[in-house]
Amino acid sequence: MNKIIRTPVEKLGYNFVDPAFLPQGRDEYYLRYQQAGSGREYRQLRGEEISILQSRGNTSDNWENVLVSAEFDPNLVEMCKFYGLVRIGKLEAFYLQFHDVRLQVGLYNSTIISCDIGDYNVVNNVNYLSHYILGNEVILVNINEMEVSDYAKFGNGIVKQGEKESVRIWMELCNENAGRSVMPFDGMQTGDAWLWTRYRADRVLMEKFREFTEQKFDNQRGYYGTVGDRTVIKNTRILKDVKVGSDAYIKGANKLKNLTINSSAESPTQIGEGCELVNGIMGFGSRAFYGVKAVRFILASHSQLKYGARLINSFLGDNSTISCCEVLNSLLFPAHEQHHNNSFLCASAIMGQSNMAAGATIGSNHNSRGADGELIAGRGFWPGLCVSLKHNSRFACYSLIAKGDFPAELDISIPFSLVSNDVSRNRLTIMPAYWFMYNMYALARNSGKYNGRDKRTFRNQYLEYDFLAPDSVNEMIKALDLFRDAVGQALALKSGKKLTAKQTRALGHKALEARKDLKKTEVLLAGVENSSRKVQLIKVTEAYHLFREMIVYYGVNQLMYLMDREKPASFRQLADLLATPALHEWSNIGSQLVPRQKEEELLSGIRSGGISGWEEVHSFYHACSDSYLLDKARHAAAAMFYVKDISLEGFDEKTFATLVSEAVATKEFITGAIYNSRAKDYLNPFRQMVYNSTEEMETVVGALADNSFIQQQRDELAVFKTRVEKLVASFVPQKKQRSQPAR
Repeated sequence: MNKIIRTPVEKLGYNFVDPAFLPQGRDEYYLRYQQAGSGREYRQLRGEEISILQSRGNTSDNWENVLVSAEFDPNLVEMCKFYGLVRIGKLEAFYLQFHDVRLQVGLYNSTIISCDIGDYNVVNNVNYLSHYILGNEVILVNINEMEVSDYAKFGNGIVKQGEKESVRIWMELCNENAGRSVMPFDGMQTGDAWLWTRYRADRVLMEKFREFTEQKFDNQRGYYGTVGDRTVIKNTRILKDVKVGSDAYIKGANKLKNLTINSSAESPTQIGEGCELVNGIMGFGSRAFYGVKAVRFILASHSQLKYGARLINSFLGDNSTISCCEVLNSLLFPAHEQHHNNSFLCASAIMGQSNMAAGATIGSNHNSRGADGELIAGRGFWPGLCVSLKHNSRFACYSLIAKGDFPAELDISIPFSLVSNDVSRNRLTIMPAYWFMYNMYALARNSGKYNGRDKRTFRNQYLEYDFLAPDSVNEMIKALDLFRDAVGQALALKSGKKLTAKQTRALGHKALEARKDLKKTEVLLAGVENSSRKVQLIKVTEAYHLFREMIVYYGVNQLMYLMDREKPASFRQLADLLATPALHEWSNIGSQLVPRQKEEELLSGIRSGGISGWEEVHSFYHACSDSYLLDKARHAAAAMFYVKDISLEGFDEKTFATLVSEAVATKEFITGAIYNSRAKDYLNPFRQMVYNSTEEMETVVGALADNSFIQQQRDELAVFKTRVEKLVASFVPQKKQRSQPAR
């Protein structure tokens, strides 16, 4: 039976907060007054104003509780019902225009209960507006229901006075069994969610994260909903317990409930037709359009949901887009792309710059006895067309998964690899360095594309978009030993020799350094797939040398950036800047790369109480961002020294000149590979066959010679060469010219 409560109408608009939950000496309006501030003065209506209001079809339970500003025109209020304390800002003879809609300032055909109306508002045909504080020049048109309850939480995972713990909203990330749930809060960053989901066995840390969240909000009842200046909400059915920032645009939404919608003049947020958003937080500059469904979610700044996308129990990082498809129980780091209706992503932590192709099915509840599987993928994860992966699985940075149904769990530790399910030979095939050899155009272009799409107004957190960075380079370095071991084992097996692990690695190292032809040698890798079938490495020699070359290029490139910033006067000063380079482990905390040692400092500070809130955690992120480029340069030098087997003491001007020369050659290779990987699209006869001529093809897709990205890369190569020539000339002693004989 529906519970219908019958109460005398004179009580409508009053007793918003149960007296049992009011602090001593406070009335139901005390939080409202705090929220509204004290900058505006109100007066009571004059007798003639009340007469005009009544003549225009307006009613009030008590006209003494309708307060207005000095600039109030009663002729701009028509067919409205007022209940409780209503305060109205300036109403004068103006109209507001937004896009092609022009509406006269005023209140028309609306029921208004205990609200503050800002200056020059349009409230037109709002059937039910209750307990809201509106900013200035707000437009509300054709809204069925817009109300706030006294226990409103605006999407935050908190509990109000008198509520049971069971009503708390948790966001069940990374795992469908809720074992990695977090309490969402306004201002939560991707790194916060990552740390909270990772260290589940650390009870002290988990309790601290909970305390940090609860201390951001008080548990008092009675907060009003707010709508910021210049926000437009039109043709929308239901808004309940929704807080909206300034300059937002909401049109045609079906249901918005328990939300914080962050928005500003610099980063306006938009919600479009048919959307249903419940229990969530939208970041600055975010967008949701065309039938989107989102429940228990965080949409970080400048991210988008479009075209019927479903986002449930998930966190979508900054500058990301999800269209059409379904995403459940996932933590997605910034710059995630997913555009296809038939892609499905579930119970995963995807760590940035990812792209989900059509038909990709990443879903734990389809491939284990319980809905508790997980998948973790490093930056640049790209499952191809119609890929089906089995949880649990883990992937290194820039893993490309070829089309196919993968029958077992995978642990891919080699970055930049193409992973293929070879059904004909019943084996898994891994091609390391695939991106470098065959698709450098996409790899390099994506780095610039993600950076260009970073629309954050305040970039106080350094998000890494470069494919050569501490995480991917560390994985390449570890892969070098994997290559040596795998090649050594293959050669030992082929020769029938029994070798120790040290001897096996030495044998593989020797063969790879000599570029031994391994085409007829079956190189296998263990511990990659949870099955008994073979896992084969192909093109190992090419990958080995490309990894080494890229690491040297990374090292020289970062040293050049360091010199540009710090401008050392001598080579000795450059060496001093590097301190004592060491190959430290790094963590990806929400697409911000942080040395593992600094992450441990953060966690220790949280456990000990030295860091006592989320604001201090975020300050730690920002401090790490400030030092990141120097930390990265030191890491790059350490990585380069490692693969070249040199020490800081052995890093002299002559060695530097040699490394620079190698880096120039690698930059030339990258530029050439970018061109060649794109040129294949123009030379392929199957690409050409849909066009009647070369001219038609170039008209449709653009001429290769006009490709702006390729030209940009060639320009960068020229600049790179010029820069290194100047650096070498300034740091490396030149041969003295023979002195002229005295006259």
